[in-house]
Order: sequence, then C-alpha cells, then structure tokens
Amino acid sequence: MIYRIDLDSHVDLDGWRVAARRLAEADIPPSEILWRTGEQDGDLFVEAIQNNEPPEPSPGHKPLSVPRRFLELAELAVCHRDPERFTLLYRLLLRFQSEPRLIDIATDDDVFRLEGMAKAVRRDRHKMTAFVRFKKVEAADGPAYVAWFEPEHHIVALTVPFFVDRFANMRWSIITPQLSARWDGLALTFEPGGSKADVPDDEAGDDLWRTYYANIFNPARLKIGAMKREMPVKYWKNLPESSLITSLIRSAQGKENAMVENPQVAPPKRAEIIAQQRVAKAEPRPSHEAGTLEALRDEARSCQRCPLYRDATQTVFGEGLASADLVFVGEQPGDREDLAGKPFIGPAGALFDRALAEAGIDRQRAYVTNAVKHFKFEPRGKRRIHKKPGIAEIDACRWWIEQELGALKPKLTVALGATAVRSLTGKSASILSLRGQVIDSPLIGPVLVTVHPSFLLRLPDEDQQRVEYDRFVADLRLARDAAAG
Repeated sequence: MIYRIDLDSHVDLDGWRVAARRLAEADIPPSEILWRTGEQDGDLFVEAIQNNEPPEPSPGHKPLSVPRRFLELAELAVCHRDPERFTLLYRLLLRFQSEPRLIDIATDDDVFRLEGMAKAVRRDRHKMTAFVRFKKVEAADGPAYVAWFEPEHHIVALTVPFFVDRFANMRWSIITPQLSARWDGLALTFEPGGSKADVPDDEAGDDLWRTYYANIFNPARLKIGAMKREMPVKYWKNLPESSLITSLIRSAQGKENAMVENPQVAPPKRAEIIAQQRVAKAEPRPSHEAGTLEALRDEARSCQRCPLYRDATQTVFGEGLASADLVFVGEQPGDREDLAGKPFIGPAGALFDRALAEAGIDRQRAYVTNAVKHFKFEPRGKRRIHKKPGIAEIDACRWWIEQELGALKPKLTVALGATAVRSLTGKSASILSLRGQVIDSPLIGPVLVTVHPSFLLRLPDEDQQRVEYDRFVADLRLARDAAAG
C-alpha cells in the first residue's frame, strides 16, 4: 500500500512531523509513502493514489528521538525546492532510531544532502535580505512600498520577519512568483504570488540607489569574481544599481591610478603618537575628583600593572556616556585602537556599530571598554598581529574594569567574548554554554554574555556569517530590553 500524505503547504514542517511520527511508529518504510505539497500538480500517478490515513503504532514501539541539530536543519530544508525533501527527512528520522550519532557523520549521503539543502536555503535568505529593493507608491492613506524578488526556494515566510523587524514603521509588500507578503504596520499577511508588472516604477528611488552604489564603489578593492559571488548576475535584472556596474568596472583602473598619484594624508605613525604623549605627560593635567571616569582615565595613562604597557603605544580606556545603562566590555584594543587611543574603531568596531544600529542601540548612549587596556601583539614583518591576552594579564587589568563599572553603575554589562567573561566573573567559561544568558557577578551585578564581533569576522563561510550575525543582533536586542526593563 502507498500512503499519500497531503501537506498544507510547501513548507508544512508541522504537518510532516505529525504524519511522520505516526508512520514511523507503524514501521512504514519510506518507499511506501508519497509526500504531496502541490508541486506534483497534474501528475496522474499522484492523483490516482488515495490519501490513506497512517496506521496505528506497532505494539511496543519505542518513543522516537532525533538530535536537535536535525530539527534545526529540517526547518531550513523544508524550504528547499527539491520535491524529495520530505522523503529525505523521513528516511533520516528512521535511521536516527538505530544510528543516534548519524548527524555527526558529514560524509553520509543523506546527511550531506540535508546539509547542502540547508546551506542553499540560508544563502537564498541572505540574498533576499540583501537584494530586495522597495519602490515607493503614493496612496490615498499615505506612502507604501512595494518590492519584487525571485527566490530560488520557498523562503518568503521564513525570511520576511527580518523586514518586519527592520521596517516596522513602513507599510510594504514583497511580491514573489509563488507567495507575496504584506505588512500594514500592525500585522503580517500572505497572499498568492504575482509578477514583476505588479511593482510600479520609481525612478527617484532607483536614482537614489544608483547614487548610493556609485559613492560606495571602491575601485582599489575591485575583485570581479568576489563581487559576482556576493551579487550573482541573475539578480542584476531587478537591481537599479546594476546598470552602473559595467561602467564602474571599466573606469576602475583609471580611478585606482588617480588614487595612487594623489594619496590621502597618511595617519600618524606610532613613533609620532608616542612623542605627542610624552609632551602631554610633561604638561600639567587638570585635577579630577577621585573615582570619576575622568580621574580613572588620567590615572590609566601611566598604568604598569602588567608588562603589556612596554610594547603598546598607549592605554586605551573606555569611552561613552557616563550615565549609560548599558556597558559593553570587549577583549583588548587592536592595532587601530592602539594607535588612536579609542576602543572599537577597527573592523570589529565597524561591525559592532552596524549590529548596534540594527538592534536599536545608540552607541552614543552606551559605554564601550575592554577587559585589557593595552594592545598585545606579535610582530610579523611590518605588521602587528593580535595575540590573545593571558589570564595573568586579564586578572591584572580587572582592577580597571571594577573601577570603571563602579563609577558608571550600569543596569546591565555585556560581556563580548571569553576574555570579557573571565574579567567580569573571575572564571573562565565557554561562551556556547552562557551565550544569551544574564548571569550575576558578585562584583558588578548582572552580565549578559555574547560573542565578540571579531568572532563573526573570522567565520570562513558567508552563510554562517549571516546566521551568526543575526544571532549577535538578537543578543544585543536582549541586552537592550534587559537594560530598559
């Protein structure tokens, strides 16, 4: 007997789970099940098979169990266009009962296929968040925005919450060939798909995108292969800025030569900064009330609590609002921070600023500092390569953190990475075990743990970067709400 299971939609994971549980408990093999989602419309063989209810479980059947990782991958895999995806999930469900560690075998054909489906869906979601271009429409009740997008997979329902969060105050619609999403400012609804003709022209908006793209285009960093991987050609037809790409590429070499012939003023060298500091130290400093941030900052300039001061350019103290409710503690200053004397201004700082903005946190209203105040590095030619601070250096610098937080008295402190956790709690701990949790420090009060932004920069896979970046933003939103509450 063939069991035909009609699911409610292309991505009906809940319906699959209910039916799959009953079928597995009745020991029905995958070859006797036909999962129907509507993608087989018009198939006479499918129509001829009756929709049979799954039988009752076999006597003495053990409860089913699957690894958490499988459920996470299944949520993505059901969005894939492969018509055999539900069969694959069911086959794996059965195999897990006798092979509980199967999900860890990356070379297994079924596991490899599942991981590939999930990766393709993650990539498609990332492209949707990157390449949706809204066009403004004037309506009787005010402006609205409409966008057209052509996804490869069934990702609309899974991805549009990103736009709800990002554009909560706008009324917008995203139209795709299979499914359309509409946000009226209060509720999200889904409608049948449409066509590109349903999206009106918006020359003013398109010109704005073209102006923006032309201004951020850097000819000195042009890598055509990398650009096409990040912005595949198949998306160009729906991007207003794509009309500029060919001309920008052609003119890139000339612009790069002009940049070389007319260089910008170089930043001051480390030796010049040290000379300026020596002059500043020789001049009388204004006196500050003991225990204030100003007094601590002055005192920290001559810190010699650990040997790191010998090679670093200068102490990099915290920076931000003295009455901040939120304090962010990172690891240590990097090369650019060491030269400038300011925390979080390098590549990790730029990513941090972007994530703060997406999480609705104003950096000017927060306070940012590091667990270790001097740059630890190892020279490699003319470069200075970041080196992780040791426990002794973290513990030696903890005095500064305690003094800073004592002056600030924040409602919540956010530990960015393992070094910050060690500094704030006095104990080493795994970030994976604590991430997203608010723990209590006997010295400084509540601490929320998350990753350091540099962790995101080190991830080799762009899909993984996107996922982890979204998790990081979610952690920051949690910190925002915890401080506000």
